[in-house]
Amino acid sequence: MTKNALVSNELAKKFETEKETPYTRFIAAEGLEIISAHYVPDLKAVDVKPWARRGGAGVFINHEASRTSNDCYVCEIAPGKQLEPQRQLFEEMIYVLSGRGSTSVWNDAGQRVTFEWQAGSLFAIPLNAICQHFNGSGKDAARFVASTNGPSVINLYEDPAFIFNTQFDFKNRFSGEPDYFDNKGEQKGLLLDTNFVADAINLPLITAKERGAGGGHIRFNMAKGSMNSHISQFPVSTYKKGHRHGPGAHVIMMTGEGYSLMWPEGEEPRRYDWHAGTLIVPPNLWYHQHFNTGNAPARYLAFKHEVVSIRNAQGVPKAWISQRVGGDQIDYADESPVVRDLFTTALAKQGLEPRMADAYASELVDLPPKS
Repeated sequence: MTKNALVSNELAKKFETEKETPYTRFIAAEGLEIISAHYVPDLKAVDVKPWARRGGAGVFINHEASRTSNDCYVCEIAPGKQLEPQRQLFEEMIYVLSGRGSTSVWNDAGQRVTFEWQAGSLFAIPLNAICQHFNGSGKDAARFVASTNGPSVINLYEDPAFIFNTQFDFKNRFSGEPDYFDNKGEQKGLLLDTNFVADAINLPLITAKERGAGGGHIRFNMAKGSMNSHISQFPVSTYKKGHRHGPGAHVIMMTGEGYSLMWPEGEEPRRYDWHAGTLIVPPNLWYHQHFNTGNAPARYLAFKHEVVSIRNAQGVPKAWISQRVGGDQIDYADESPVVRDLFTTALAKQGLEPRMADAYASELVDLPPKS
């Protein structure tokens, strides 16, 4: 039986004044709404409202599991228009959902860098640098989704004037380097140290057999920030291993079709269908698992705060480590039979069959023994 942890009105009233935060009050003052959901079927079609201060339109998405660490918002720029310049004392990563345009970034010292972007571009804004986004089309709107660690900063200072108007250049983050937003980077293991990816949909990935299904993976450190992100991809008729981690991962489906299962420990999995543009935010320590039922490889982008990554003593996220040795990843050999039955049925509806035999077999080669 699903447990919703609801309590009596008497007990709830004792905590009523703690439900709202400086962050939620700030969003309300912006004239915007917060979608409190861990599943948004289509970010490209989600309703946005006029955002006077920014000069565009937007909506925030912040599930209760991430409301004090990081958030997510969708912003739309009208054809031929631009957003107002903004600086902020929190970090921000951006993925372009549709349209094309450019962004200018500058600091108080006067250095300015401008770069162009398109649907599928990925970049980050350096801490407290001033930025302005421009729609490059006079016909079509441009829309992007962004993740920030704004909630913790806004809750800490509770002073928008300080957060958005402080004059200070973090020169170790951005000093106006002309090539700052060039489409380049240094690969360090799975980690790509970069500030801009022109086409994240077709970015080459690195084999990551530890996540199962012969998939590819790449992780990002952008604008020297404390937030992080990664892209994962997995082949047709396959699925990733189930795992869990801390709160605040915003999973944006980039390509493909399929579904995800999410569930808290001890409960039955719940299914969420997705396609390019769907957002899934796994609640804190909920298991989740992604399944490709389409006819092309499925790729997703995950924006997240470091609090998500519960790591072992070697620095490896426990979501990558088998539960058999104390990690938070479910081996194929240990998953519920329901998982495979659901996948087989879903594929059959598309005239497809599972291609998981090799993944199951390769796992057995070095599968730790059950304790």
